[in-house]
Amino acid sequence: MSKQAELLKSLTPREVMRQVLLSQLFFILLAIGLSLFLFNPLSIWLHLFSWDTKGIIVFAVLPALTVVLINIMLQLIAPNQLDDGGINEAIFSKRTTPELFIICIVVGVAEELLFRGVIQTSFGLVFASVLFAIIHIRYLKKPLLLISIVLLSFLLGYIFEVTNSLVYTIVAHFLIDLLLAFLIRFTSEQGEEL
Repeated sequence: MSKQAELLKSLTPREVMRQVLLSQLFFILLAIGLSLFLFNPLSIWLHLFSWDTKGIIVFAVLPALTVVLINIMLQLIAPNQLDDGGINEAIFSKRTTPELFIICIVVGVAEELLFRGVIQTSFGLVFASVLFAIIHIRYLKKPLLLISIVLLSFLLGYIFEVTNSLVYTIVAHFLIDLLLAFLIRFTSEQGEEL
């Protein structure tokens, strides 16, 4: 178990929730702060939230379902290669359904505002995608996890390039996190029953 996972396991569920939400609040504040310097005019933000129902299905729901299915297949083929040291389990395994929704929507909104909304808009797809992968530092020692997060990052970035809207990437990010969080909670509960 990594030091980060050990630290998370030493915290109460409420403290873990607070740490996750504080880290995402930092991303939101960073996105706002960077926008003040990089966006001229700030009204650029208003153009990043267009959407339509058909687009949500094509550019958010279907990619999210595909990513989750691929993750499930990889879990079956190489389960040890997808172990992040117990961090995701510490965050998601003991959560109620409303808590999972709150965590996943806050993470989806915060990370997409910063990485696609500000960084990709200002510095391009490659820089934003590589930076997004780097912040998931716990994945750097596991090649399959690293490849997965890099591909996911480029997928979300590509969706933003094609749609020029954060709504699709936020929905896709939220769905991926939520479905995988439910899977982690379910797997943890099954393990406890054995």
